[in-house]
Amino acid sequence: MSKIILATLNAKYIHASLGLRYLYANLGELQSKCEIKEFTIKTRAIDIVEQILESNPSIVGFGVYIWNVIETEAVISQLKTVAPQITIILGGPEVSYETEGQSIVKFADYIVTGAADLSFNKLCNEILDGKSPEQKILRSKPVELKDLQLPYDLYTEEDLKHRLLYVEASRGCPFKCEFCLSSLDKTSYPFELERFLEEMDKLYQRGARHFKFVDRTFNLKIKTTLQILDFFLERLDNELFLHFEVIPDHLPEKLKEALQKFPEGSLQFEVGIQTFNEEVQAHISRKQNNQKSKDNLVWLKEQTTAHIHADLIFGLPGETLETFKQSFNELFVCNPHEIQMGILKRLKGSPIIRHTESFDLRFNPLPPFNILSNDRVDFTTLQRVNRFARYWDMIGNSGRFKYSLPHVLSDQPFDEFMAITDWIFEKTGQTHQINLKKLYEYVAQAVEDLFPERYTAVTQALEKDYAESKLKGNFLGLTLSTQNQVEKVSQHKRSARQKRHL
Repeated sequence: MSKIILATLNAKYIHASLGLRYLYANLGELQSKCEIKEFTIKTRAIDIVEQILESNPSIVGFGVYIWNVIETEAVISQLKTVAPQITIILGGPEVSYETEGQSIVKFADYIVTGAADLSFNKLCNEILDGKSPEQKILRSKPVELKDLQLPYDLYTEEDLKHRLLYVEASRGCPFKCEFCLSSLDKTSYPFELERFLEEMDKLYQRGARHFKFVDRTFNLKIKTTLQILDFFLERLDNELFLHFEVIPDHLPEKLKEALQKFPEGSLQFEVGIQTFNEEVQAHISRKQNNQKSKDNLVWLKEQTTAHIHADLIFGLPGETLETFKQSFNELFVCNPHEIQMGILKRLKGSPIIRHTESFDLRFNPLPPFNILSNDRVDFTTLQRVNRFARYWDMIGNSGRFKYSLPHVLSDQPFDEFMAITDWIFEKTGQTHQINLKKLYEYVAQAVEDLFPERYTAVTQALEKDYAESKLKGNFLGLTLSTQNQVEKVSQHKRSARQKRHL
């Protein structure tokens, strides 16, 4: 019996591939010949090849994304060497644009671009019938969502217990932000709501409680948004958790009333801000009411229990370090739970490429294709901001410094945290694999050197953070005797500084 393998390399085990499940759900009669195999990017390529060959497939389809393209190329190059008779089909956003110039393409027999829910089925049938297409690159026709079989019953009991369940009430996006592939969509297309909610109810009845919506604009059509929220409010329990990506400047009163009904721990919002600079917004065709966005962020934080995750992007055309600093400081005042600092990436097919010459955009030729410099920001500055973003994740976003961070930062949070970033990197030369206990100590030492007037308040707050972290031992060994020792060291440093100034 001919065997079809649908495979991908997820970033982590916890991620379950919605794309593979759509392909499988729409294979029709070929389902009985198909098997889904999911791996992670940490798995050795040669081990993945071995596991695939155990099923003796004749066709293997891979989902290729920015996070797995290098690892996938390693897999298929070895797979094609060991078993050249296997037909390899690639699909996914990373091979749907600028396809011909990619090194991974030479190892594949076919590339299916665009939404392959139905075109993958067609191609497999042609291959198995001995009518393989002559052309290597096959462009999928637009898909009518009503014609698709939904994949949610393919989530296994293991998935429900241990993995994120990705769901989508709509596809596409009406906005044209040029750094995003969704800018190529004409608009947003909803699935038939009653049908979608029936599938959500089936998942819920099976025990699913964590739903991660991949819709680009969940709150675009408020009537639909309210119906979905009401559906989950009727099923509210202590375990329910919903994740949505929302438009920051679109929060009408009816939506606010619904959001206030959800208890703590049940909602997380990903809010794309990217920049508050109007000139930069114009360059990237982003329409956003900045004041309304800020007001809504403050309202969400103060009037709901939702966890707020707000995004900024550094390196956009026309953005300088100074203008980005202003956006960060303005967002910081809104007090979201997390500020995710992304670095601009050149997603294949995204319109941001049109600014390459005018803004001298220089991108990393290797994934994740992050920007290395432009006409406003040099490479060294990009590196500093990269480190800032990494340390901010560890300190600002982690929740492990909730008592101390308000004492560390004041009315110039970007400059102050950049100073801490530079201090820690000069001290350690590391942005990864920093022991948590050492990180607490580094923050205390950086504050002592940079903002000595804040040292006492910060260390007292750090002791609370340290206690909640459940780490063994005392923070900085701050018993009565060691406090005296720290004070002696501090006096010695102050005396040395005074002597240098004489």
